[in-house]
Amino acid sequence: MNKNVIVGQSGGPTAVINCSLAGVFLSALGNPKMGKIFGMRNGVKGLLEKRYINMGDYVKNQADLDLLKVTPSSFLGSCRYKLPSPAGSDEDRAVFAQIFEILNELEIGYFFYIGGNDSMDTIMKLSTYGEEINSPIRFIGVPKTIDNDLAGTDHSPGFGSAAKYVATSTKEIILDAQVYNNGAVTIIEAMGRNTGWLAASASLAKGDDCVGVDAIYLPEVAFDMDSFLNKISNLTQNNYSPVVVVSEGIKLADGRYISELGRENVSVDAFGHMQLTGTASYLAAQVKSKTGAKARAIEFATLQRCATHLQSATDAKEAFELGFKAVNAASEGQTNVVVTINRLSNNPYSFQISATQISTMANVEKTVPLEWITPTKDHVTDDYIKYALPLIQGESKTFIENGLPKHLKI
Repeated sequence: MNKNVIVGQSGGPTAVINCSLAGVFLSALGNPKMGKIFGMRNGVKGLLEKRYINMGDYVKNQADLDLLKVTPSSFLGSCRYKLPSPAGSDEDRAVFAQIFEILNELEIGYFFYIGGNDSMDTIMKLSTYGEEINSPIRFIGVPKTIDNDLAGTDHSPGFGSAAKYVATSTKEIILDAQVYNNGAVTIIEAMGRNTGWLAASASLAKGDDCVGVDAIYLPEVAFDMDSFLNKISNLTQNNYSPVVVVSEGIKLADGRYISELGRENVSVDAFGHMQLTGTASYLAAQVKSKTGAKARAIEFATLQRCATHLQSATDAKEAFELGFKAVNAASEGQTNVVVTINRLSNNPYSFQISATQISTMANVEKTVPLEWITPTKDHVTDDYIKYALPLIQGESKTFIENGLPKHLKI
């Protein structure tokens, strides 16, 4: 008898996370071994609450599938729910028993989870418990993150589109900053807790029609406040208006996040991650106070992860194929694996997809190579540009209704 499929999305959304969902759906729909395709509402947390949908009720034809691919945010909803250890207390193990009871009620044979580091940890824990109780359910991870910090894959779906947004918006901001010859400083903040992949993508703004950013600061190297202020002072001579980009997670040499400075209360999420915000605002205040220059802060925040109108066609294609191939891997009998991208060539750009043990990705963080950061620690080298440029290529079709993009909604 055919076994049913269940798929969920977890963590922060991306502009192509629904492309991976579309890939899972279409591949499972055409697989003779698979039956109904369920979608978890709000990830594994929603599953525990028995909140799920039949995907076929919402994706009824090719037009719906195409619309899903260009719909921002996570179509099924997301969560930041940390599963306990399957080797923990009786109370911890009861959580897993509850999940598997629900999966068995739904006659699930294939479980797909689209997410980042923490989501891969969820897949690994569920697979470990499943093996212990001899469950036949196959667990497959599908990677996504705009931060591009997942190990075991050349890059992560979501990064290319977010990089395209950051580079495009930065280019426009640079042109705006040049309107007035008044020595005003613009500091842009991009996401990136412990890695600077996304902030570094601002370097792609440079071209024949744009001078590019004046400095980029990444979390991979310690941030020196005095060096930063000296650079700003030098840049603003002759009323030049510099544009600087920082990762939200840049830190001082003593380990303190810049965003912590001047804040009394710092909240954390379910995984113990500090909520980072205000890095650019703090630095703009320091520039005004210490150099006397005008300064403004621009925080891209959620805009960089939900801008499907700037979706990279390359990114969308890869995200879809990863979802599609994840189903193939499960159908072939694989479990406790994540599908990954292996780059074959930069020019022309080419790649292949393979399945890798989940342990290579779960709770492992990939950082920007130090040799890709300039000796002055305030920019990136051409090696980064060669790496990132192929990933922002191409534009996806946007469906317009009444002058605005149209999306698929539950």
